Amino acid sequence: MRAALAPGVRLLRALPRESRYRGLTLVLTFLSYTSYHLSRKPISIVKSQLHPNCSALGPNPHNDSNSTTWCSWAPFDGDNYKELFGALDNAFLVAYAIGMFISGIFGERLPLRYYLSGGMVLSGLFTSLFGLGYFWDIHALWYFIIVQVCNGLVQTTGWPAVVACVGNWFGKGKRGLIMGIWNSHTSVGNILGSLIAGAWVSSTWGLSFVVPGIIIATVGIICFFFLVEYPEDVDCSPPLHHVITSNEGPLSLSGQSSVDHHSSSPKEPAEEPEAISFLGALRIPGVVEFSLCLLFAKLVSYTFLYWLPLYIVNVAHFSAKEAGDLSTLFDVGGILGGIFAGLVSDYTGGRATTCCVMLVVAAPMLFLYNHVGQNGIGTSIAMLIICGALVNGPYALITTAVSADLGTHESLKGNAKALSTVTAIIDGTGSVGAALGPLLAGLISPTGWNNVFYMLIAADVLACLLLARVVVKEARGWCGHMARQRGY
Repeated sequence: MRAALAPGVRLLRALPRESRYRGLTLVLTFLSYTSYHLSRKPISIVKSQLHPNCSALGPNPHNDSNSTTWCSWAPFDGDNYKELFGALDNAFLVAYAIGMFISGIFGERLPLRYYLSGGMVLSGLFTSLFGLGYFWDIHALWYFIIVQVCNGLVQTTGWPAVVACVGNWFGKGKRGLIMGIWNSHTSVGNILGSLIAGAWVSSTWGLSFVVPGIIIATVGIICFFFLVEYPEDVDCSPPLHHVITSNEGPLSLSGQSSVDHHSSSPKEPAEEPEAISFLGALRIPGVVEFSLCLLFAKLVSYTFLYWLPLYIVNVAHFSAKEAGDLSTLFDVGGILGGIFAGLVSDYTGGRATTCCVMLVVAAPMLFLYNHVGQNGIGTSIAMLIICGALVNGPYALITTAVSADLGTHESLKGNAKALSTVTAIIDGTGSVGAALGPLLAGLISPTGWNNVFYMLIAADVLACLLLARVVVKEARGWCGHMARQRGY
């Protein structure tokens, strides 16, 4: 006697064919970028183990000396260890920022599935090589710097590819909410990366890198076998990004009538549009403003990503594992902030205004976290979640829904060959800030953590100011809409 069909399979069969492929695309791209961030997080967790407080462990058991750095990992055992940590972060982030501007151009011209899968396998290799330095007893700074540079370059394959895939499958309607939920992969990856790295940080820190490296390479192989780049590849209809009205009815960007679009008559294959140039992408309205805003927003986000666990260790005096676990609450807030920003921007139609308001509120909250955030575990938890939501909400909105909106802007007249390039320009500019933030934190932190937070607050304010022109444009649009409704 045969068993009834599995409930999950029955559910999948009940869904429309296009919905199944859309769901598969969301899941695979979510897992892909989760693993990217999972592989970036270990360095922030391991820093405190590369230069721990050895005096708390007593004298050196090998020679009975009173050295306070006998348990540190050379070359990070000197007084300049913060600067060296900043150099490690900067090696990755500068390479990432430079590579991102090139990556989008390649992403428009190469099969996204090959590009994404190959980048993930290489990312796994270089992430693992950093951890293998522990097992091979490597103490040369140049080794870790080279590995970080190579990893930064290959990790640029991820973001343009996953945003382009999602943008190819989903139209503009409710894009902010869908991408806000989908963008939680960033925070989920940071959380999982913290927990995985924390499991081995105090015993065998090399595994804190090797295990995430294996994970991202495995997910890359899965994407190679299952990812579908375009709806047309599986005979599904592409989404309608914009609607243009005419005397004959709504038109898609290709100029086809909505009636003709559903006609049963055979369609001649459309000529493949050329990929947009770098300068052409810069001329899309809003690309420059949002790119510069992201530069400062990502500066704040990545400073927290790379330095928050060490800040908690130094200020709250927690262990490396406890600090790593507590820092995940910032990413929990990031998930909530990304969803909230997407929902509000969909409802209001004001992407820039949503970002601006959250950035304005984030500045005083960062000040409060630095001054009262360590007064108790409850206060610390609440402040970390709130700051994470306000800092990562605008960052998430710009890198997902805004990038997809601009990559399918009406000025492109239906040319979908701009998603990867626009995404790469916006995120590449943001990555310049991501490189500057941890570097500045490494240089400023010896003068006191207060100065680091003043730098972060100033960056938040600048990010807000750079969106002023777009916010004014959105406000005028709302005023015009209300005037038309009232019959003025």
